[in-house]
Amino acid sequence: MVVNELDVTLAAEVDTLATALKSRGWMLATAESCTGGLIAAACTSLAGSSEWFERGIVTYSNEAKQELLGVAADLIAQHGAVSAEVARAMAEGAITRSRATLAVSATGIAGPGGGSAAKPVGTVWLGLAIRGEPATATLLQLEGDRASIRRQTLASALRLLNDRLAED
Repeated sequence: MVVNELDVTLAAEVDTLATALKSRGWMLATAESCTGGLIAAACTSLAGSSEWFERGIVTYSNEAKQELLGVAADLIAQHGAVSAEVARAMAEGAITRSRATLAVSATGIAGPGGGSAAKPVGTVWLGLAIRGEPATATLLQLEGDRASIRRQTLASALRLLNDRLAED
């Protein structure tokens, strides 16, 4: 049930995403850390999502990123879990470990703790991968409490996916 304007906006983003993916015959996979499955949940809230949503992988720990997505331990050690490099590797891992054509990843610091001067709370990286193309990463610097940062990350991920699909 839609309870506020943000929900209406998110529902519209998911509907747009579903239409674009179905028209291409593509499947989507998600690889999530700081969002804990919110992107996958938003996608699968739409009836018929099995036509275009392939899988969601929640990899909250570094070990899970390594085991489930194939993110190299040395990549995490060198750049940190919250980095462009890891976001790209997560998205690539979701592509290589699924039937999906398109994948989005999210890794960040939702707070209230865990931030640093170099990576404050609200630092989030989104990764985007299309099968056969190099993965990209987008930095978000968000503000608010934990719930707000996670919700903003969800909205940004949906917009990123839709913007990329609109390019074709």
